[in-house]
Amino acid sequence: MQGTVDGFSYGAVTPVVAYLMACLGGALGLRCTTRSLLVTHSRRPAWLALGSAAIGSGIWTMHFVAMMGFSIEQAPIHYDRPMTYASLALAVVMVGVGIFIVGYRGATGTPLFTGGTITGLGIASMHYLGMAGVRFHGRFTYNTLTVAASVVIAVVAATAALWAAGQVRGFAWSLGASAVMGLAVSGMHYTGMAALGVHLDGGYHGAGGAPEASALAPMLIGPLAFLLLAGVVVIFDPLMVTGRPDWRPVEHKPGVPAAAVAPHADRRPALHEGRGPAGHPAAHQGSRIL
Repeated sequence: MQGTVDGFSYGAVTPVVAYLMACLGGALGLRCTTRSLLVTHSRRPAWLALGSAAIGSGIWTMHFVAMMGFSIEQAPIHYDRPMTYASLALAVVMVGVGIFIVGYRGATGTPLFTGGTITGLGIASMHYLGMAGVRFHGRFTYNTLTVAASVVIAVVAATAALWAAGQVRGFAWSLGASAVMGLAVSGMHYTGMAALGVHLDGGYHGAGGAPEASALAPMLIGPLAFLLLAGVVVIFDPLMVTGRPDWRPVEHKPGVPAAAVAPHADRRPALHEGRGPAGHPAAHQGSRIL
């Protein structure tokens, strides 16, 4: 029996809020990625890890906010929690791999392509693993071409967002990158949902509808709290808004734009006015004349 699906049970509310959640996670994560390019080599992993977790949490939160508006008219929906949380872990890990590649190898060429592809595949994998955690009296089927299109959307937009984050051009540039990342997540999600077909078990007849908010709200509390914490860290970091390099001597960082790296402090001896450096023969020339 074919089921009737409604992806917008609450109208435009769920897609708009879901997109904003994706943009929030993207803004925090990509800004942390940009920040990692401006600090010493030893501090970079912490910023990249925070960025990975922020983007992964934003992707996951976006998906399940959007799923609040998803309903099957003939069957109630439930969620398998272990599978649902596994999708969150998968998103964080795969996005993390992509971000670390870009953070250490640079946002150009092969590293950008590889990092963007892995990040996009992480977005898609999170979506379809999350859908595998949906429980109802039936099964999902997918249109292969539409699924492939959803993966391409995720990969292309994620690559563009990582490229923009790697430019290290200030806060406004990162906001644009986060909007692209939000487009990647939301576009992938709704394209993937368009590929969905529902087949109900023949012996089941019951009332369906969208899942109650109380069913998803407890699962969303943790990621939302983390995004809030990440936002506090980003806001109170003194160099996040200005986008200037750290004042400490900057170590060699592959792929970082030359203009973004502060020059090393000049270690040459100070010049006296009208004379060469102290200890140089020219420094004593004037004293012999006097």
